[in-house]
Amino acid sequence: MQEFSINPTELFTGLWRNRELIRVSAKREVQARYRGSLLGIVWTFLNPLLMLSVYTFVFSEIFKSRWNAASESKTEFAMVLFAGLIAFNLFAECVNRAPSLILSNVNYVKKVVFPLEILPCVAIAAAFFHAMVSLVVWILAYVVLFGMPQLTSLYLPLIIFPFLLFILGVSWALSSLGVFLRDISQFIGLLVMVLMFVSPIFYPANALPEEYRFILYLNPLTPAIEDIRSVLYWGEAPDFTKLAIYWLSTAVIAWLGFVWFQKTRKGFADVL
Repeated sequence: MQEFSINPTELFTGLWRNRELIRVSAKREVQARYRGSLLGIVWTFLNPLLMLSVYTFVFSEIFKSRWNAASESKTEFAMVLFAGLIAFNLFAECVNRAPSLILSNVNYVKKVVFPLEILPCVAIAAAFFHAMVSLVVWILAYVVLFGMPQLTSLYLPLIIFPFLLFILGVSWALSSLGVFLRDISQFIGLLVMVLMFVSPIFYPANALPEEYRFILYLNPLTPAIEDIRSVLYWGEAPDFTKLAIYWLSTAVIAWLGFVWFQKTRKGFADVL
């Protein structure tokens, strides 16, 4: 039986080796999503704007949420909310799909030459494209409303890359679990919904009573959401000590997810 490497270097060298296949597959997936629709890829811009409008109305008008107690600006609320949603939607799109990635590509499982480990990468690449479109919309809105973007926005890649590593590790683990536990997709859908409301997306972290705030910081999405918001809107550099810890922890999560995937993939063909 074929052995699959779990060496940490294989995690990156394997992805680099198959980079062209990942790129082509992700491009095909993005195109397939909008094929036949009247507006096509314009929906990539419309979807985040429509959801932003709904969330802004509900939380700023009905619940009277504010990021800054001294500010009544709905524009500020919308921009800060949108920045958080970009990060969360990237995570949610990938994680919700992860349990069905292998199940929906059964024809690849028995092809020894096909690198199954790239399937989560393809899904992440497609989701990342949509996230970048949303980011462009955010930046254009910021330029129109406030002027030149914050210089601290240059730190964004340092935050996004480890966040992608975290999503990749989780996606590898869930895509494997989805083969053996079909109910996992239902559970993940509920978990993602819970995470949306226990993440500092619709409210600042300091809105929670201090004795409960530690719960918020147990959420692995919190560091990425807060740092993205800080560098994009507030003009604050990230805490580099915490960022270094985040890099290390997400790299470990990515490797553990990769190990689990490589160890369990031998059983895919038998189950499917």
